[in-house]
Amino acid sequence: MTTPSPQIPLGADIELSISGMTCASCANRIERKLNKLDGVTATVNYATEKAKVTYPAEYEPQDLVTTVEQAGYGAALPTPTADGPTGDGDADGEQDDPELRALRQRLIGAAVLSVPVIAMAMIPALQFTYWQWASLALAAPVIVWAAWPFHRAAWKNARHLSATMDTLISVGVSAAFLWSLYALFLGTAGVPGMTHAFELTIAPGDGAANIYLEVAAGVTTFILLGRYFEKRSKRQAGAALRALLDMGAKDAAVLRDGAEVRVPISELIVGDEFLVRPGEKVATDGTIVSGSSAVDASMLTGESVPVEVGEGDAVTGATVNVGGRLLVRATRVGSDTQLAQMATLVEDAQSGKAEVQRLADRVSGIFVPIVIVLAIVVLAAWLLLGFPVEAAFTAAVAVLIIACPCALGLATPTALLVGTGRGAQLGILIKGPEILESTRRIDTVVLDKTGTVTTGTMTLAGVVPGAGVDRDQLLRRAGAVEDASEHPIARAISQGAAAVAGPLPAVQDFLNLEGRGVRGLVDGQEILVGRENLLGDGDGDGDGGELDVDLAAAKAEAEAQGRTAVVVAWGGRARGVLVVADAVKPTSAQAIEQLKHLGLTPILLTGDHRSVARQIAAEVGIDEVIAEVMPRDKIDHVARLQREGKVVAMVGDGVNDAAALAQADLGLAMGTGTDVAIEAADITLVRGDLRSAADAIRLSRRALGTIKGNLFWAFAYNTAAIPLAALGLLNPMLAGAAMALSSVFVVGNSLRLRGFRSRAQDPAPVASADAPRTPAPAAG
Repeated sequence: MTTPSPQIPLGADIELSISGMTCASCANRIERKLNKLDGVTATVNYATEKAKVTYPAEYEPQDLVTTVEQAGYGAALPTPTADGPTGDGDADGEQDDPELRALRQRLIGAAVLSVPVIAMAMIPALQFTYWQWASLALAAPVIVWAAWPFHRAAWKNARHLSATMDTLISVGVSAAFLWSLYALFLGTAGVPGMTHAFELTIAPGDGAANIYLEVAAGVTTFILLGRYFEKRSKRQAGAALRALLDMGAKDAAVLRDGAEVRVPISELIVGDEFLVRPGEKVATDGTIVSGSSAVDASMLTGESVPVEVGEGDAVTGATVNVGGRLLVRATRVGSDTQLAQMATLVEDAQSGKAEVQRLADRVSGIFVPIVIVLAIVVLAAWLLLGFPVEAAFTAAVAVLIIACPCALGLATPTALLVGTGRGAQLGILIKGPEILESTRRIDTVVLDKTGTVTTGTMTLAGVVPGAGVDRDQLLRRAGAVEDASEHPIARAISQGAAAVAGPLPAVQDFLNLEGRGVRGLVDGQEILVGRENLLGDGDGDGDGGELDVDLAAAKAEAEAQGRTAVVVAWGGRARGVLVVADAVKPTSAQAIEQLKHLGLTPILLTGDHRSVARQIAAEVGIDEVIAEVMPRDKIDHVARLQREGKVVAMVGDGVNDAAALAQADLGLAMGTGTDVAIEAADITLVRGDLRSAADAIRLSRRALGTIKGNLFWAFAYNTAAIPLAALGLLNPMLAGAAMALSSVFVVGNSLRLRGFRSRAQDPAPVASADAPRTPAPAAG
């Protein structure tokens, strides 16, 4: 055995980066190979190109790599980094993926060369004297160079006695090319003036007089097109982790030997003391040594209201200081921080997803071997019946050619392109074809609260003036003082006051009373705005008196609903109460109705207080609420629902939702949220309108149905013609016509998705063909 890597312990879990996979059956083959090792448990994810392996102490990591390589694929050990748990050593991301670039080059080259080849073969008027030799010159690079990935994969499959779509593509393309070479050099197809007459009659043909170069070149180009779009969507698999780690601060102002030194985050050590000024991100997890402020942790915890913190309180890296200056002592750095642990959750959830079995690969697993065996049977039958060898080979090759459905190369990408293009027009971004498969089975939708059902920003939700106090005067004076503060609650009050009461007066002698509120002179009157303990505190900041019965009742009612109550006082007594809350989006209730109409059960899942969650849920029509959960709890709740047999969609917008979005069977991210959530999700809702979630599920289901229809007809056209080919009754023009007809049908069927209409503007949900046909079971 080789010497193990010193960074990776023996007898542990490890994640390998896998290369060389071309379809889901490749992932299955690697998984079976690894699981044959004693004590080894492996899961290979084709979408993320990762293998998660649990292995006993008697094995070394390099042994696992060797096993994968013996199966004909590449594997690489993880590269630990100081910044977090990413196992691929690609924290910066690939600005230019070599595999994607090579595939794009093959696609462009194949398309440029194939168009004239197909045109000359299908349009007799373009067939000049030596057109067949021009076709050979143009098609040869496509068939040999552009189709090389298919030939290489087919060879690997043959070595392991298996077959995939790559096998069918390679065999069909090679057969068409080799027989065309035979016809050109040894038959009569190479004579000057040879033409393919445009006739669709069923009659025996002379195989030595026909070429099939347009079939070989066209199939290669169409399949490359599908592979290119698939690869481009898969390339985003690791972006969630990079975006999550990018949420953190890049450097910190550390106090060393009494001097302030700005150092990269990677150089922070436990015990370092660093400064966090207003508006800056907290560099790493730590404890406040001095200072007090409000910290916005909504992206990590879901808490909609900034949390007041002071000396001795713990703060989390990547949260934002929205108030005063803080001095923090680092308690956790690098991969030990909460942010890094959340990145691990996202990575584990992505790796734990069941690998997607592509529909074409599943069908080809049966279809390909049957076609190859059938071609051999046809060849043997013709020879045994005494027909010439040339005629026997013509029939056998015709079976292979007609069985290679070029429309299959269009079936998925055209439906995906039209569907995703229409989705983009509606503000719905779908990342790849494998995502569509889960939408048909979804029965439960889990919704984050902050930023998803609600706006995610604090707004002025209520004004309760005291006895004899003018409402507009209360708003103008409170808004004027709060306008001088940067606190999110202060901004909500000042913006709300300006919208209702008009322009705000000027404030003088403004003072921020940390942790309690603000004070200032407005219209010559000292105004206090803040917590109730600011009133009558006796420290010279002013005497606002106590709340009367009505104001106390209004404050208690607001807090019972999970809202924030702010007291306004002047002239020695409390004058009113302002209520601030995270407002529900005006479209959320309609969105919930539309989701229910699609047969989905909505569940509100939030890190906010239980009373807040229940109030919001009641307002929008959600019956089930799970509140006061941390990020790890969110992923656990999603996993619990899945264990109960539910197929779960998750809708969220924050860093705290990223792991749950990745764990869910279908993840939908609000485009108004963080890049982390967007990258971890399968579908992005650009507008931030929750009604787009219902539209996304409807569009995904419609697109999936179109893809299935395309795949059926792509096979059906060609399968129906196999008997004709086996009987020697299929001439090249009929084969070409079948190819063109199936392609036209597939494209036309896909273009119907352009008529998909959003129901975001509907006054109420209406009956839909997209709803599941099987009624949901009644609640027990």
